[in-house]
Amino acid sequence: MAETLIRWIDGGAPAEISGGTTWGMPFARGTLPGPDSLAVQDAEGKPVASQAWPLATWPDGSVKWAGMALGATDTPSGSYQVKFDGGAAPSGARQPASSAAKVTVTEEGDALTVDTGRLQMVINRSGSTLFSSLTRNGSTVARDARLVSLLQDGVPEGAGTARRDAFTGEVAHTTVEQDGPVRAVVRLEGRHRPDASGGGREWLPFVVRFYFYANARSVRMVHSFIWDGDAERDFLAGLGVRFTVPLEAGLHDRHVRIAGADGGFLTEAVRGLTGLRRDPGTEVREAQIAGRPTPPPETWNPEVSGRLHLIPAWGDYTLAQLTADGFELRKRTAQGHGWVGISGGTRSAGFCALSDTRGGLGVGIKDFWQSHPGQLDIRGAAGSDATLTAWLYSPEAQPMDLRFYHDGLGQDTFEEQLEGLEITYEDYEPGFGNATGIARTSELTLFAYDSTPPTESLAADAAAAAQPALLQATPEYLHSAGVFGDWDPVDRSTPARARLEDRLDFLFDFYAGQVEQRRWYGFWNYGDVMHTYDVDRHVWRYDVGGYAWDNSELSPDLWLWYSYLRSGRADVFRFAEAMTRHTGEVDVYHLGPWKGLGSRHNVQHWGCSAKQLRISTPAYRRFYYYLTADERTGDLLAELVDSDQNFLGLDPVRKVRPDAGTYRPDRGALGVGLGTDWGSLAATWLTDWERTGNPRSRDRLLGTMADIGALKYGFLTGEALYDLDKGRFGTGRELIQVSHLSAVFGLVEICSELVDLVDDPAFERAWLQYCRLFLATPEEQAEAVGQPLEGIHLTQAHSRLTAYAAARLEDPELAARAWESFAEGGEHLNHDSAFTLRKIEPPHVLLPVDEAPTVSTNDTAQFGLAVIQNLALVGKHLR
Repeated sequence: MAETLIRWIDGGAPAEISGGTTWGMPFARGTLPGPDSLAVQDAEGKPVASQAWPLATWPDGSVKWAGMALGATDTPSGSYQVKFDGGAAPSGARQPASSAAKVTVTEEGDALTVDTGRLQMVINRSGSTLFSSLTRNGSTVARDARLVSLLQDGVPEGAGTARRDAFTGEVAHTTVEQDGPVRAVVRLEGRHRPDASGGGREWLPFVVRFYFYANARSVRMVHSFIWDGDAERDFLAGLGVRFTVPLEAGLHDRHVRIAGADGGFLTEAVRGLTGLRRDPGTEVREAQIAGRPTPPPETWNPEVSGRLHLIPAWGDYTLAQLTADGFELRKRTAQGHGWVGISGGTRSAGFCALSDTRGGLGVGIKDFWQSHPGQLDIRGAAGSDATLTAWLYSPEAQPMDLRFYHDGLGQDTFEEQLEGLEITYEDYEPGFGNATGIARTSELTLFAYDSTPPTESLAADAAAAAQPALLQATPEYLHSAGVFGDWDPVDRSTPARARLEDRLDFLFDFYAGQVEQRRWYGFWNYGDVMHTYDVDRHVWRYDVGGYAWDNSELSPDLWLWYSYLRSGRADVFRFAEAMTRHTGEVDVYHLGPWKGLGSRHNVQHWGCSAKQLRISTPAYRRFYYYLTADERTGDLLAELVDSDQNFLGLDPVRKVRPDAGTYRPDRGALGVGLGTDWGSLAATWLTDWERTGNPRSRDRLLGTMADIGALKYGFLTGEALYDLDKGRFGTGRELIQVSHLSAVFGLVEICSELVDLVDDPAFERAWLQYCRLFLATPEEQAEAVGQPLEGIHLTQAHSRLTAYAAARLEDPELAARAWESFAEGGEHLNHDSAFTLRKIEPPHVLLPVDEAPTVSTNDTAQFGLAVIQNLALVGKHLR
């Protein structure tokens, strides 16, 4: 029986797993016929209840990736072993005892009930609530959860005013995606509708998922919405989740807990008994501060118990985190009365709880301050039904302004737009700087309490919601499974290898530091990095056309994910996770005419007129999906299944197409590039085939691979005519044209996987020809195909093509050339001065920042990928 070590990526085991955990893991081809043969044991070899399901399969039908789930536990193991024997699981391995907790889903009429054993949630199939009740130990701790939004009709200039209208999310469809025994998932879909009677518009389509685990006392909630407003007149002024929290205890036994910075907490009661002129008694004060029921009032100092009605009750609390660097806490007695400032700080953990002696609700928001502006509100805590609102976009911030940032500068024709590209690197086109169709995902954790927990326990819950614990297989195991192409675990066994590993670490640490120093945070920005640096101003070129937000240009996503696979570092994982969340949601359109396309780099993430598959490609998202089994990422992958249809609506090379006068895609012959375009389509079809077995995706992938192999010049042809109905390329084109961009958006990685996955000798020959010739001498190119290749740039990045050919052909001369090209093509990244920092201090910058000679994300990402793949392919030839 095979076994695999599964570890917590942050090191040791967390103190508790309140809501269960999920991860993904691969299996070598042919080793696992199905997920039922998987079993989990803890570090002591004891069976642990688990649930497994297939995420992807190999062409032979065996499981390639499986999702794995463990239930909640108060005593998680320091590590786990996943065991499988290629057949049936050992008896009782997945459910070790009849008393093992299970999560159940009961569907009755218009509602369903999910029971984890410790909490129960009732979810209506449709209507204005996300759930109607959340209970623990028979007590309702929250009910009538709903999505809320505020629409503002303008951004006033000067003394102007604007109108705000309130909306509520209306659930239209509810689906049970998993129903236990260890993990259950419920998906809700809908749109926001106005609160006022009389109908009106609907907007902001949303998807909400609730995640339940056996024995859990918390529920994970993932909320995604699509911006479908008109940026010229619609300004989102607030977006949140609101819960009603019933309260029964006396005002002095109602407790407010709000997380500040660095583990600190506001711990107050609605009616405070501390700090008064008269002392109610030590036992009373200590009980209230601890959140325990206070002794009966008749046992208190009568000078206090007889005057309770004269102590103000504080019913409303607010924490507003409007920037990454500051939050404010305040409270008031009730609406219509003034606010009193409490305190402030830097970065709140994004957690609050409201409870009394019978229990209550806690809510934590992941990446709260990083995704500012956020806000936490408690209202009406002095009444019988309070509300707790977790604002994902604060109503106290400036309304969301998604208008394009300039007036077009007279660029009305393709010629003028290409001129603009020459100066600001911005690919502008009227009407294309449109945010309609972009999306955003937020993650929350809901905690059901049976009493007011100790502050230490609440702090642990806040930390767990802000940074959920994650199990993962080791880099060595991931590599042994043969997934994701050419990479090896980190290896410092020789001085040359160690030097390259140090440089990879330096580059990651530099970018992680830049996120913090440059404050690359915010609702629409968190997860992205900037494209290029301005050495004169000591800032990244945030305001210069295509040099601003990177939007996956030259594959930093791939660099980060391969860096994680090799190292297993938690900080690398979370950097890559944030980038995947951002680039898959914000940089890609999810509805409208550009659905399935992404936007090239720009001052605004949606600003560029180049809407292309090279940005939306699943080559960047599937790492996160497979490593975490994240259903939202699965949605994004599913959106792209028919992305070849996009070539009918928008020609990606329309501004520079030499045959633009005669090009007629509506006649069934689409010009599809064999680099960024086909690489993205291949990643789409491969991922869909592996995930779903879809014969359309399989046939289009295998068919176009065969067609590329049949072209006289294979990949060197550059572009082929694609029959959209048949999903095949014409094979008669005899043309040679190459681009320096073709292979730097995932094509290298996808082709490497395809060659190993599919037996297609002609396709393999075509790919090897491209890899061998791209950096060959002009004489060698002419001898092979009759002419030298033009458009050869990014030599260092393409050294991995030569390395691939060297490894497949077992050619040491090519291996040596790969390392020579790597060194020659990246002089600025190949000497020690490029890997040093200098500190820039005010007054030259707003805040002290580190500046490095390496200031291009494109160069960094491609340097990283070249190092990683060259080491895996021809590392033994490194000198």
